[in-house]
Amino acid sequence: MKKILYSLLIFASATLFAQKNPTVKFAICNDAVGTVAMFDAKKEFVQSVNVFKAKANLPQNLKKFDYLADNGLAEVKFKKDFGTLDFMTLGDYNTQNGLPQDASVFIEGYEFKNPDTKIFADMITDTKVETVDGKKALVITTIKK
Repeated sequence: MKKILYSLLIFASATLFAQKNPTVKFAICNDAVGTVAMFDAKKEFVQSVNVFKAKANLPQNLKKFDYLADNGLAEVKFKKDFGTLDFMTLGDYNTQNGLPQDASVFIEGYEFKNPDTKIFADMITDTKVETVDGKKALVITTIKK
């Protein structure tokens, strides 16, 4: 009986882990990925925010991020005198964590397959290397739990 319960617990945790977090809303700025919450904390530097509620409405420059648009996608522009925040490619994060550069990265349940995708460091709350679908992957959380 214990073995069955243990197996069920492992299956349930794997199922929960693979789910996308519906509370996370992504935002793109200067071709790098962040979260709306991250940019909300830096409102004094934001010039404008355009929110696209449907994947079909994304402009051409955001179409490559359509896999993040389940909850809509925001495009943020900083004020001219601000510059930008620190960002790095997912391939570089993989290398820092001892993973192959082209390994998938999971951010709040969303799979990022392109190692050249840039993300803002300010959105990261925690990083872990975990096994996802039988492969080692970097898992990034953006919300404090």
